[in-house]
Amino acid sequence: MKIVIIGAYPNSIIGFRGPLISAFIKSGHEVTVMTADASVDVVREVIALGATFRPYLVERNGLNPIADIRTLFEIKKALQILKPDHVLAYTIKPIIWGGIAARLIGFKNFHAMITGLGYAFEKGSFTRNSVNFIVKHLYKYSLANAKSVIFQNQDNRQLFIALGLAESKKCYRVFGSGVDVSEYQQQALPRQDTTFLLIARLLGDKGIREFADAAKIVKQRYPDTKFQLLGPYDSSPDKISVTEVTQWQAQGHIEYLGETVNVKPFIEACHIYTLPSYHEGLPRTVLEAMSIGRPILTTDAAGCRDTVINGVNGWLVPPRNVDELASRMIWFIEHPKQWQSMADYSRKMVLDKFNVVQVNEAISSIMTR
Repeated sequence: MKIVIIGAYPNSIIGFRGPLISAFIKSGHEVTVMTADASVDVVREVIALGATFRPYLVERNGLNPIADIRTLFEIKKALQILKPDHVLAYTIKPIIWGGIAARLIGFKNFHAMITGLGYAFEKGSFTRNSVNFIVKHLYKYSLANAKSVIFQNQDNRQLFIALGLAESKKCYRVFGSGVDVSEYQQQALPRQDTTFLLIARLLGDKGIREFADAAKIVKQRYPDTKFQLLGPYDSSPDKISVTEVTQWQAQGHIEYLGETVNVKPFIEACHIYTLPSYHEGLPRTVLEAMSIGRPILTTDAAGCRDTVINGVNGWLVPPRNVDELASRMIWFIEHPKQWQSMADYSRKMVLDKFNVVQVNEAISSIMTR
């Protein structure tokens, strides 16, 4: 069976979809991976998995209709040439333009994986509201003929059904992208000053500004506490500027660690993993931190709330609430004896629900039923 996996950001394909690609190939399927043009290293890794790499033109964060139409026709041409049995698309542009391309050629086995709602579903400015309106209509059209729509949390699934963007009978839920529990093994909590770590692309809706503001409050009381930020800058309209990050560092609130292809040593060096995001599909970095055995501080928001049982493996705080975030940070600092039991339960939750093997089996079953 031929399977085409369509993404946008090439640097995420191995980390987020590598185990799924491997699972398909081990089951005897022929896999082609499509993303924006990738580095030699990424292409080499895709080939090492046993898959084929095919680049296509896509502006991941652009709002250029001419570029998007070109993306549509590139995907359409690729599907006509490759003649796959199944197509799995994830993230907004591959889903929308891949779904429309599938409709244009009468292809029936198109599967969409909604990994989060992102900037396009946030209301506010005229631009945001306009993007929100357009994206919802494009989603509805692109998903009309989809065989399945796979969600990573129940909140997003219910929202798409309520808005009429996807039929209930086509909608399924899996537990995120899963995490390789053998690769991300539990590690002892480090012996050093209390360290809070946030890993994310530098976007406003990841709660990074709230993280910085909370750090400022906490440091007034506990100045030796460390607040680390790891992740790449982004070109999205919701981006956080270099100037902002530099200012936080100069004020001593945040330690910016840059970006990396291997988050494990950074998670292992922290005590509390923190993600004050406004919304997620199901945050991969949180699952990785849970697998390594770290207490979690995140928001009571779609996707994030699925990773924490309040007071058991961490705490949930309201999105955009700096005071509550700072308050829970102070709680962690003042209750270090409770960290280990929280860390152990985080690991247990991953083993029980978020194991990548279980998640990939569920995705495969949905696609082939």
